[in-house]
Amino acid sequence: MASINILKDIQIKQAKPKDKNYSFNDGGGLRLKVTPGGNKIWEFYYTFNGKRRETTFKSYPIVTLENARAKRDEFLDLLAKGIDPISKNKAIKQTQLIDTQGMFLNVVKEWLEREKDRLTESTYKGKVNVFENDINPVLKNKHIKDIEIKDIIKILELKQLQAREVASKIFNYLDNLFRYAVLKGYCERNLLSDIRKSDIVKPKKVRHFPKITDEKILKELINSIYTYKGSLSLRNVMKVVLHIPLRAENLCNLKWHYISFDEKSLTIPRNEMKVKNDNLDDFKIPLTNEVINILNEQKLFTGHQEFIFLGRDNRSPINKESPNKALKILGFNDEEKGRKIRLHGFRGTFRSLIDTLDTENKFSFELKERILDHHETNETVRAYNHKANYYEQFKPLMNFWSDYIINFI
Repeated sequence: MASINILKDIQIKQAKPKDKNYSFNDGGGLRLKVTPGGNKIWEFYYTFNGKRRETTFKSYPIVTLENARAKRDEFLDLLAKGIDPISKNKAIKQTQLIDTQGMFLNVVKEWLEREKDRLTESTYKGKVNVFENDINPVLKNKHIKDIEIKDIIKILELKQLQAREVASKIFNYLDNLFRYAVLKGYCERNLLSDIRKSDIVKPKKVRHFPKITDEKILKELINSIYTYKGSLSLRNVMKVVLHIPLRAENLCNLKWHYISFDEKSLTIPRNEMKVKNDNLDDFKIPLTNEVINILNEQKLFTGHQEFIFLGRDNRSPINKESPNKALKILGFNDEEKGRKIRLHGFRGTFRSLIDTLDTENKFSFELKERILDHHETNETVRAYNHKANYYEQFKPLMNFWSDYIINFI
């Protein structure tokens, strides 16, 4: 049997560098290589499955003679069991690496970097802020595989009391984060799959905007708007919403370049609509003659500006609360008597009355929803089919509604 433990510590200490590498053999596959630079490096060599393999145990004196021998003996024991020590060592290091990468903050950082490529800057920053302010302070010292459902519930219940919408986002973010962590091998299961969001984050109460559906009251409303003596922008923004059921935010922020007087159309960029799905076209609707007349009047006063309806400074877009206050002053603030309406409520008036008036079913349910830019969730994730057809179908619908409004004047 070959000798082992041949070296003496004094030999190693006294070993001097030469022009070339040279080695001291300690037996059992362990040797010390001395380099021309004076480094003394422990090497271990062996044969596994007929192939010669080598590895190092770092350098002397960081690794002492005693420690190098202990490491050699550990490797020899593995070889005796039919285990390749280099492969075993790599597996251990990989596990340690995954454990380090699997610390919650590291997983968050890695996932957010991946998310950054597909998100707008503002959306990305918003997501980062939610983690930094609401999630990381609770989970920052944990490995993701050690996080428990109670940790998640603690975060969600606290935020539910402060801001329900943020709590909902936290659930969604963590759900996606854990899916990613499972995919990368940082944990074995997605904790969020075991709980329902609605059990913790209470659904948002649907806010129903007051609307006017009584034709007698509607006639009063229309005439009050058409004879309004306040600012031109206030009067015309209310006149336009009688004919076009736009959301208040979109209506008040209309810009002149959205209007085509030649085509008699309005096109609002998709990223300014409530539904911002990339698969959907910009929101485009036809304008009736009455709307064109209103805009032509408005253009005489604000056509040189970016926005159509201006606020008090004659530069910024009109605040959506200004028409709401005007409607209140005009006497449309009594919900019990069906006389209350705000800017957004005109959409409800349109949607309710168009169903009542369309006795011959000229206009499909889908068409009535599209003119309001309503989309089912499953529809917003796929391409918007027959885009041009909707625009053409909108024309008779808008003319029908506009004629109905004008009939009350």
